[in-house]
Amino acid sequence: MIEPLFTWNNFKWAVKELIKMYSNQPSFFSYKRFQTGVAFFIFTQGAMYALKEYVNDISGFLLWCTPVLLVCGYTLNTIQKEKLTT
Repeated sequence: MIEPLFTWNNFKWAVKELIKMYSNQPSFFSYKRFQTGVAFFIFTQGAMYALKEYVNDISGFLLWCTPVLLVCGYTLNTIQKEKLTT
């Protein structure tokens, strides 16, 4: 039988790995990728709220999306360059 993804044992393992990530012990998770993922999630939620509340037509949508996508592309490009140098 296949074990479900969200079990108590998997939750305990994830918490232990997160604790290791913030200590000097080696961890399964990457600190930089975790921080980037959390920041991206928070940014996405804020962006969806702003989009829903303040953008009413396609020109406003395009004006809003252009700088957001430029920043996201720059961030991803920077992360990829750092991965190549380390």
